[in-house]
Amino acid sequence: MADNGEEKLVAIARQIAKSLGRTETMADDIIKIFSNFDGRLREKLTEKLSDDDVEQILNSLDRQISGYISSDRSIWSNSADSSAFLDSVDQLIASIRDWTPLADDKNISSYLDRAEDLLQQSMFRLEDEFRTLVERGADSFDLTRGESAHHHDYYSDDDDVSVEDDDNFIPLAQPVTDYDIIIDALPAGTIGELHEIAKRMVVAGYLKECSHVYSTYRREFLEESFSRLGLQKLSIDEVQKMQWAQLEDEIEKWVKAINVALRILFPSERRLCDRIFLGFSSAADLSFMEVCRGSTIQLLNFADAVSIGSRAPERLFKVLDVYEAVRDLMPEFEFIFSDQYGITLRNEVITIWKRLGEAIRGVFMELENLIRRDPVKAAVPGGGVHPMTRYVMNYLRAACRSRRTLEQIFEESVGPRSSSNFEYRKGDNIVLPSSSSLAVRMEWIMEFLESNLEGKSKIYRDKTLSSVFMMNNGRYIVQKVKDNDLGTLLGDDWIRKHEAKIKQYHVNYQRGTWSKVLAVLKIDSNSLSPVAPKNLRDKLNLFNTYFEEICSSQSTWVIVDEYLGEELRASIRGSLIPAYRNFIGRLQALVDFGKHGDRHIRYSVEDIEARIGELFQSGSGRRYESQASKLVL
Repeated sequence: MADNGEEKLVAIARQIAKSLGRTETMADDIIKIFSNFDGRLREKLTEKLSDDDVEQILNSLDRQISGYISSDRSIWSNSADSSAFLDSVDQLIASIRDWTPLADDKNISSYLDRAEDLLQQSMFRLEDEFRTLVERGADSFDLTRGESAHHHDYYSDDDDVSVEDDDNFIPLAQPVTDYDIIIDALPAGTIGELHEIAKRMVVAGYLKECSHVYSTYRREFLEESFSRLGLQKLSIDEVQKMQWAQLEDEIEKWVKAINVALRILFPSERRLCDRIFLGFSSAADLSFMEVCRGSTIQLLNFADAVSIGSRAPERLFKVLDVYEAVRDLMPEFEFIFSDQYGITLRNEVITIWKRLGEAIRGVFMELENLIRRDPVKAAVPGGGVHPMTRYVMNYLRAACRSRRTLEQIFEESVGPRSSSNFEYRKGDNIVLPSSSSLAVRMEWIMEFLESNLEGKSKIYRDKTLSSVFMMNNGRYIVQKVKDNDLGTLLGDDWIRKHEAKIKQYHVNYQRGTWSKVLAVLKIDSNSLSPVAPKNLRDKLNLFNTYFEEICSSQSTWVIVDEYLGEELRASIRGSLIPAYRNFIGRLQALVDFGKHGDRHIRYSVEDIEARIGELFQSGSGRRYESQASKLVL
């Protein structure tokens, strides 16, 4: 009995040494420590095993392990069987470790070959058990309740899914708005059992085989989850060939999918890998990468296809959605793929992010080209706002809702600013320019637009109508710039400058249209010679002709902005009514004008005011005629 007790003590000491020692040297050092307590223990620990001992141990392990390997039922269907099988595998691994240094002995070498063959068979069976547990664990796991307080599943409400009816059922995640959750796709007990198997396979050198089984199933989970989120597997070529309306829908699905992937699915997979491969960080990293690489590449390929696609201006806003999604998820990318296996993906996502920025800058360049190339066709009726002006201004207003993102994109294109190029002196102070790269780009676009409009204004034969056209478009531009991010970029000075341009167009219109009318009404009050009544009647006749021509020709002219139209009419009244009133007064004061002279006055002052009030009413104002208009002087 004493010898049996010593043998048990020696076996325990060896097992402790093997368990605590990460290397052979460490294990030997631990054995030496144990040996110091008792000389007999030192002798027992260091004595060489006989061939009979090795054969006896191997035969015993073979009987125990082979019985489980040949069994048709799952070993893990009974906890006692699984524990006994794992103990036998542990003993086999430890024995091989002990016998390997003795491989020079031919007999020991043959036993070692048998042991390694038995170990391989054990690993194949563990691999099968691992696969069964992964599948069985998912099928038995109630996703509607879950074991974790953080668990959610995510089918859409209209999905009719039954676990019982679908043998290929894979647990999925439902659409969520709260990304601060973790999915436990396997029960905690199953995760523990998988960890025990994985630990043996990794120690035995079967990491790749274990990782392959694990990653194959988890990839299916991610692929099915992506499918439920509406994301298709599309090649870059397929994305580029899509109609824009279809691609818009795909981008919306992609944005949702990448947020769910980076904030829920991938972190959950990382957590699951860490729990199953606990204590083996390299194995966890490799397995996680094998699980998530394909799905990540699928997401990145789509973003890449968008980045190298058409630069048509209408695509800007969806490309911005993709850019912002990648940018906002960059910390998640950096964290989730922080290990050695993720460096390629980290570099790839940065490259695609920059490429998306280049695409957005390219869209603005294309917008500039479209403005420059927009041909001079038929004139806009009545000198109204040109469709291109409406398109460009509404486009820029909408784009500037993403001003912060656009500023980031355009600043990236110029790189760090050097003091020699981007500062100037004002007195003793160094002043940095307020304009960002985006602001400069917006100013360029506005210059292209104004230049194009000036070219279009020349299509009008009447120069005063050209002024009305430029006034309308200038007013529309300024109104669209004010009180929003576009105005913030262009600045108050830009707005004041363009308001001054509108006033100048106003002046040009006034001079071109009403200066000759006012000249007719002018009477030289300093002249000593009396004014002949006939001359005044001739002037009045000429005034009537000019006034009627103007009212007739400008009856279809428009001022789109109501406030500007009223301002313009008030300006006309302010210059014309006093002059007309003064002229009529002088005419009526003449003795020779006659007792019934008033009948020669076609328009009263009120008539003139009314006719002016009908101008610029989008062509809908009625043609005013006084009773006196039927008379001919």
